[in-house]
Amino acid sequence: MTSPSSLAPVIAPHGPLRVAINLGNPVLAGLDATGEPSGISADLSRLLAAELGVGIEWRIFKKADESVQCVRADEADIGFFAIDPVRGEGLHFSPPYVQIEGAYMVRSDSLLQSNEEVDQAGNRVTVGAGSAYDLFLTRHLKHAPIVRAPSSPAVVDVFMAQQLEVAAGVKQQLEADAQRLPGVRLLPGRFMVIHQAMGMPAQRSETARQFLNNFVEDAKQTGWVAEAFVRHAIQGAAVAPPGYPAHD
Repeated sequence: MTSPSSLAPVIAPHGPLRVAINLGNPVLAGLDATGEPSGISADLSRLLAAELGVGIEWRIFKKADESVQCVRADEADIGFFAIDPVRGEGLHFSPPYVQIEGAYMVRSDSLLQSNEEVDQAGNRVTVGAGSAYDLFLTRHLKHAPIVRAPSSPAVVDVFMAQQLEVAAGVKQQLEADAQRLPGVRLLPGRFMVIHQAMGMPAQRSETARQFLNNFVEDAKQTGWVAEAFVRHAIQGAAVAPPGYPAHD
C-alpha cells in the first residue's frame, strides 16, 4: 500500500502544502486570536499536511472567487469550495464534506412569506459577489435583480444600507445577523443546499485526485468531520453523506 508521505510530491509539489482559505463563510473558517486560520477547513488542511508529512503555507482570502482563482492558477495546492459547475473549469472537486443551507432574509414588514415568492421584478436580492449563492441565483432568478455586495460578510450591511428587499447567504450567518439587528427575519426553510468540498488544480495527476477523494471520504466515515462540528460548535450545516461523487 502506498503511504501518504510518498505521495507528498504529487499533492504538494512545491514542498509545503499551500492552502487557500476563504474567510467569507464563518461556518467553515475564521481566524483565531493569534491570526491563524481556524475552523473545520483549517483543521482538514492540518490533517492532510500531517498525513503527507509536510508543513503548511496559508493563502488567506476574504472572497470565495479569489480563493478559486488562486487554486485554479496553481498558486495553492488545495482550497475549500462549494461545488458549482461555473467554478469547475480548472479545478478538481473532492466529494463534499459539509452541506450548508442558503437562506433569504427580509424586513419584518415585508410581504414575502416564502422562498418561492422572492423571484419578482420588485425584489432586489443582495448576495456576496462571486459566492456560491451568487452563482446559483444568477442561474435561477429570472425576474428579481441581483445586487452584489463586495463579499458574503458584507451582504446584510448592503441590504440595510441600500434598503433592499432581500438578502441571500449562509443561513447560520443570517440567523446571527437577525439576532443583532432589529426589524428583520428569515424566510422559512432554504432556497439551496451547498455541497462544500476540497479542491485542487485540475492538472494534478489522477493519483493526486483520487488521494484527495479518499482523504475526504475517510474524514467523513471515521467520524472526524462530525467531531470537528462539535469542536467548532458548527450549527446550520450537516456532514455530507458518504459516496457523493467528486466533480472535475
